[in-house]
Amino acid sequence: MKNIVVCCVGLLLMACAGTPQNESPSVQYGPRIFPEAEKWTAIVAAYEPEIEAIDRAFEKLDSAQIDKVVTIKGVKYQIGSYKGEPIVVFTTGISVPNAAMTMQMALDYFPIDKVVMMGIAGAVNPSFEPGDIAIPERWYFHDESVYVNPEPSNPSEFILPDYYESALGRYKEREQSDPHAPKYKNFGFIHPEEMAVVKDGWDSPRQMPYFSASENLLSYAKQAMENIPQITMPSGTPITVHYGGNGVTGSVFLDNAEYRMSLQDVYNAQVTEMESAAVGQVCFVNNVDWIIIRSISDLAGGQVGKNEENVFDAIASGTGTKLMIGLLDELVKSE
Repeated sequence: MKNIVVCCVGLLLMACAGTPQNESPSVQYGPRIFPEAEKWTAIVAAYEPEIEAIDRAFEKLDSAQIDKVVTIKGVKYQIGSYKGEPIVVFTTGISVPNAAMTMQMALDYFPIDKVVMMGIAGAVNPSFEPGDIAIPERWYFHDESVYVNPEPSNPSEFILPDYYESALGRYKEREQSDPHAPKYKNFGFIHPEEMAVVKDGWDSPRQMPYFSASENLLSYAKQAMENIPQITMPSGTPITVHYGGNGVTGSVFLDNAEYRMSLQDVYNAQVTEMESAAVGQVCFVNNVDWIIIRSISDLAGGQVGKNEENVFDAIASGTGTKLMIGLLDELVKSE
């Protein structure tokens, strides 16, 4: 009898351990699976001045409300609604690793089907002024790279690993078929390359030169540009909204004029910052619609003297928030 009791208890423990409480017996591992009817919009920023601009704007709107705040693994998620549609508002944290980690956690925890990110960026396109807004169609990682030694007998040439020389051949071929493919060139000892990405349904990882924002959200952004009042700086000066083109992301705060010019040359970049391509990659892998709105806070090294990002970050966050709210209005209409 004693052996039978032990066996039964052991089987019970195994059954309890095998299936988490809030999951069906057929799903033992992984994130929650949400009902199809549950669809939230995530409103995302990278750091405090950006999220504060969003919070201030929402506080002034009767149509926006935050019902509760939950903190998971140190990240604060504000849960509420905008014009009756469910939203969750949170910061990713600064730079690529934080953005990727926090975005994936949010998609695991909440029934998110759209991501609208708003924040500041450095201008690569010399036509930009602080406060202007960019809505890039594509986002590239600019600092995925190989650091190599120069040739001892010719310092202007570099010793490239075999795998990278092979990759350069593939990159060159792609330029013939993809008008948005980067035209890779080295910046001194820094030679750009690409990461490999894998997602459900693919047999193996594939190299991705860029991630494209969702066409439907881009179209709603265009409608918002037509329907909202002219956005101005606090001085009353009108700002310009630039739709389309490319943005670049890297784990660096860019404040170098020569490297800025290289980003224009290689990626035809409009703006540079530290999170958007990571958010785009996570949304791409999870089949979630996404768009990024970036307001210009600085010239990424194109200025004379010290970078004044700290002067314009709150102002730029404010102009970007106005367009973001216009986009949310278009999304509500579409629902």
